Amino acid sequence: MNTTRTDAAVRIRGLRKVYGEVTAVEDLDLDIAHGETFALLGPNGAGKSTTVEILEGYRLRTSGEVSVLGVDPARGGLDWKQRIGIVLQSTGETGLLTVTEMLRHFASLYPNPRDVDEVIAAVGLEAKAKTRIAKLSGGQQRRVDVALGIVGRPELLFLDEPTTGFDPEARRQFWGLIRSLKAEGTTILLTTHYLDEAAQLADRAGIIAGGRLVDIGAIDEIGGADARRPIVRWRDAAGTTHEVRTDEPGLHVASVVAEVGREPDGLEVIRPTLEDIYLGLVRDASTGSANEIDDTEEALA
Repeated sequence: MNTTRTDAAVRIRGLRKVYGEVTAVEDLDLDIAHGETFALLGPNGAGKSTTVEILEGYRLRTSGEVSVLGVDPARGGLDWKQRIGIVLQSTGETGLLTVTEMLRHFASLYPNPRDVDEVIAAVGLEAKAKTRIAKLSGGQQRRVDVALGIVGRPELLFLDEPTTGFDPEARRQFWGLIRSLKAEGTTILLTTHYLDEAAQLADRAGIIAGGRLVDIGAIDEIGGADARRPIVRWRDAAGTTHEVRTDEPGLHVASVVAEVGREPDGLEVIRPTLEDIYLGLVRDASTGSANEIDDTEEALA
């Protein structure tokens, strides 16, 4: 899947990462444009965390070409690191400092940081600004992680499961913050298990399974037209469930009602969500991998 763009903030070609006899990432190609919010989705163990860590410069690749803001992350120096922001799944910041003290320390490491008080307000921690981080709840500590990731005014922001531990209201507030960063031109790479979050925030998504990119596209196009076709489901008089995919669900419901002379039992019109499409793609990829293993074993027999 080639997504070549001339203005790529992130460019990956033929990325491969091997741990011993295990291939975590295989032949991955991907471009992310400047100012784009891109969601990298996949089940645990699919290779997305390895891919992101390579882009962040935390892990070395086995082979392939990688460019992040025009720099190979394996050779990125301090100037390059000041241009990126990272929100990890968990961090090891000391709990002895207050929220304000920690953010002021981090802000001092960057040439053009955001105003610390504004950042604290943006993540909803004004009432906890003078509280030691160790005294915060898990969700509040997660907000500190996000604040640390954005205080340096990064050109590219990595968000790894950013809303873990957030309550629904906090998640909505966080979404507003990410939209404001995007409006400022920040490029954002998001990994999340919340598919509604990806649908709300991302311009495009890539789905990785078994170390390979199985689909990529705009949020409202991922999976293709067939995967987005509505499903009409009902039960007949014998209790048998029927299911039809159709571009005209209203007309199909009318025809079923006319045929049986009443509203059928269990009648549903289902419009597939991003989560439905994602699960289908991951399931298909898993089945394909299993078939490849079976074919290999048969050939070796």
